Amino acid sequence: MHSALWWRDFEFQDGVVTVKKTGARLPIEPGLIGEVLAWFPFYFVAEGWRLKAAAGTGPRIWFTPDRPRPWYLIWSVLHAAGARIARSPEEADAVFVFDDSTTCSAMPVPPGVPVVNRDCQSIAKSHVARVFEQCFGYALAVDPESWTGPMVEKSEINGAHDGRIVQGPCPAKPGHVYQRVIDNRTENGLVEDLRCPTIGGKIPLVMYKRRRVETRFCNSNDEVEIAATGDVLSRQEVEQLGEFARAMKLDWGGLDVLRDRSDGRLYVVDVNKTDMGPPIAMALNDKITVTRSLAEAFLEHLQANTATQNAKAS
Repeated sequence: MHSALWWRDFEFQDGVVTVKKTGARLPIEPGLIGEVLAWFPFYFVAEGWRLKAAAGTGPRIWFTPDRPRPWYLIWSVLHAAGARIARSPEEADAVFVFDDSTTCSAMPVPPGVPVVNRDCQSIAKSHVARVFEQCFGYALAVDPESWTGPMVEKSEINGAHDGRIVQGPCPAKPGHVYQRVIDNRTENGLVEDLRCPTIGGKIPLVMYKRRRVETRFCNSNDEVEIAATGDVLSRQEVEQLGEFARAMKLDWGGLDVLRDRSDGRLYVVDVNKTDMGPPIAMALNDKITVTRSLAEAFLEHLQANTATQNAKAS
């Protein structure tokens, strides 16, 4: 089994689980317990990949400052790719800067090896909104003190999932951002997020994530469906999202994208550089399909970066 003492990442008190790194708080309730139990079958599949990779000769990746736990998407993806977690930076074929914090500083890394996410130092909601507006040419953020009507209020903190709809104008709350309410309802009354995994600015696939309107800001889903990128996004949208990922300095991660049903525009509402997954609500076979697809894209990205580093060194 995975040897890292991952349970130390959490603090349990008064019926609430607190993620120490991010400060996110999750009440212990039947829904959370059910999701944990639903996660284990995929975990055992990924554990098999890990054991197989450990006996192989795949690339060794050093993670700094933190090591990914089994519920992070990169953990299962790297093992599905036949890669291994390096025991030291000296033996690493690549370095992955893995930091769950909303903002971080540049990390020292060994010279001459490919580095993933070194320069992605902020995923604060306000920074995401600024970069989005620069890349797409229209705004997600609003000024709460002048905006009239409904708007979304949410914390800057990564993984808080504390969004709520408030009425403007109103005073700005410290540490919070304010955004347009995007009408992402489907015909059957659910709200629909487009989770776009991005690797080197490319989007190998898209996952439709749907939930009830009353739980639109939660991290649980009622339905999850895989789709080919070209069936969901136009060529121009793929290029814009790639430009956005590069502007965020995001080599690996997940973009949470909403499409407004009134005008068809896309809005990037969140960036995840240490995304969890695959989504719990997804069928086991689909989780395996997604992970293997991302593993192939991740290997291609590492190989391209390695070739670039070798060219620079020669």
